[in-house]
Amino acid sequence: MNELLVIGVVALVAIAGSAVLGPRIGVAAPLVLVAVGVAASLVPWIPDARIEPEWILAGVLPPLLYSAAVSMPSMNFRREFGAISGLSVLLVVASSLVLGLFFAWVVPGLGFWWGIALGAIVSPTDAVATSIVKQTSVSRRAISILDGESLLNDATALVLLRTAIFAAGASFSFWGALGDFARAVAIAVVIGWFVGWLNVWVRSRVPNAAVNTALSFAVPFVAAIPTEHLEGSGLVAAVVAGLFTGIVGPRKLPPGHRLSDAQNWQTIELVLEGAVFLTMGLQLASILHDVQAEHAGIGPALLIAVGALVLTVLVRAAYVVPLLLALSASAKRGERMQERFAEMHAQDRDAMSDVIREHRPGNRAPSERELDRFAVRVRRTLADIAYYTKAPLGWREGTAVVWAGMRGAVTVAAAQTLPEGTPQRSLLVFVAFAVALLSLVVQGGTIGPLLRRIAAPSTDTTERDAEERQRLLQLMRSAAEAVPGTREDGPATREELEAADPAELRAWMGRAKARRLAVLEAQRAAVLDARDDGSFDAEVLESMLQNLDAEQIALELRGAPAR
Repeated sequence: MNELLVIGVVALVAIAGSAVLGPRIGVAAPLVLVAVGVAASLVPWIPDARIEPEWILAGVLPPLLYSAAVSMPSMNFRREFGAISGLSVLLVVASSLVLGLFFAWVVPGLGFWWGIALGAIVSPTDAVATSIVKQTSVSRRAISILDGESLLNDATALVLLRTAIFAAGASFSFWGALGDFARAVAIAVVIGWFVGWLNVWVRSRVPNAAVNTALSFAVPFVAAIPTEHLEGSGLVAAVVAGLFTGIVGPRKLPPGHRLSDAQNWQTIELVLEGAVFLTMGLQLASILHDVQAEHAGIGPALLIAVGALVLTVLVRAAYVVPLLLALSASAKRGERMQERFAEMHAQDRDAMSDVIREHRPGNRAPSERELDRFAVRVRRTLADIAYYTKAPLGWREGTAVVWAGMRGAVTVAAAQTLPEGTPQRSLLVFVAFAVALLSLVVQGGTIGPLLRRIAAPSTDTTERDAEERQRLLQLMRSAAEAVPGTREDGPATREELEAADPAELRAWMGRAKARRLAVLEAQRAAVLDARDDGSFDAEVLESMLQNLDAEQIALELRGAPAR
């Protein structure tokens, strides 16, 4: 017991130390932790670490994916969903097939389906590994695509892994496998959406912030466990629950509760991510031992891993290039239609009604609700066109998306779920580990210098953000002015305050506080409406929401109106 406590304390110190040391020496903290783990695994008196893979797949990934989904800008996820879904499904399947052929060719006696199983293990990028990318100068849009991909592609890989293992020992039906995948995702979406709604509904009725945050820790498991029991994807369910919470939570949960959530989840992320990278390194000795015991040496296995890593990068590049061309063509079509949508946006409701009736059989007039929905679609389309125009994806962003596709602990954990009867199992586990480690060291260690070298000419994003802030402040002023009774005369000078009747002064301060809270609520609603429409940059909106939350928290704690 004492040994486990000592190990836990040392691990926490190592995680905290790497978070401080990494930026100072110019190396990402995850790479520092992997190096520490590898060094520790080679020390003779430290026992071999054998981590149960289910601890990673069922105990670590759901909370990490849930937390990342909560904090991801919902409109950016919607806008990039086409790219995200393609990278998360089509690219994983294509990579698994290509790698499956490669592994079946270079590993004697492996077979095609076991090759695809290993390809599915190696194919997905790691949600934890992509945390390295956020410390670089990659564009906000590329970050959104990489974040979204890492949220979903693990589920595709794990479903494909199960399918390949089943096909290796029984007959295989393509349509059956496709139906199983669709069912797994559908079950996950339904349960995840319900758990997200239940999460917000319950927690909005819990007044204590600490209890509220404690409940949030259970949400990803409440979504994932029953989904897995019903043969759905627990990871997708955790992601969907997180997306729902991130969209609806700011409207339903008090600022103090959300601040408590954010601070505590940041700590959870730091510890879990650090533990994942540390255990990756610690498993090196045991994996090497297994390979050496069953094979002549690690040299050929290492060559296989290098070849697999090169293939993953090449396949990813072959997919990303046409993807960027398609996205650029779509953005240009949007620019050509921008003027037409701007004209529709400027029209009154009668003119909008005429537009809808022209495209309806029987020239039927739309209802008021249909007019509102049409106006929202026009407004969001204009915002989307502006978003794509301001942040085009060129070869620099494409290079970042290709090279930032790192593998990590999920690859190692998934490899260890291979059944004991798998041909040359220890070799396959080592290849998966080597690919993940090489990916982290080679890609993770060079992504920063690479992006700095190919950085686009500097653009004044500060000025653009300042313009957006001014527009957003004007929107908030309009929202404040719409609140009735926002101004009321009261004591204006020190002498008037001293001369005022204490009871009247307390009443006036109470009314002033209530009015200010009403203004903050109106402004928050306006900012969230703008977020849903995508009218402003996500980071500018998040900063403004944090300012509103901080002012409300300070006002409630002080018990006096803000001046």
